[in-house]
Amino acid sequence: MEQIERIKSMEDILNRSVEGCAALDEALEQFLALREGIRALNEYYGSDSWFFDLDCDRAGLLPSGLRRGVLSEDAVYDLLTDYHALWARIRELAAESAE
Repeated sequence: MEQIERIKSMEDILNRSVEGCAALDEALEQFLALREGIRALNEYYGSDSWFFDLDCDRAGLLPSGLRRGVLSEDAVYDLLTDYHALWARIRELAAESAE
């Protein structure tokens, strides 16, 4: 019976690993596709244009239905912090796998 349980356990590991690798591959593709947009967002955040847009928002000059999360200091800052933390994890994993 030990042999059957070992095979079942290894089969379970195989199946979960295949699914996990496929999910990670898809997530990495999505993450990498965001690079240019995040670079543009990073340049915009805190720029003269960003401050102008923020001032216009505060003055009530923007349409009321306009989504403006990008003018929130916390939302952009949090995204950029998370983005850089993810890159650090990727570099750490790459270094780990090179050992």
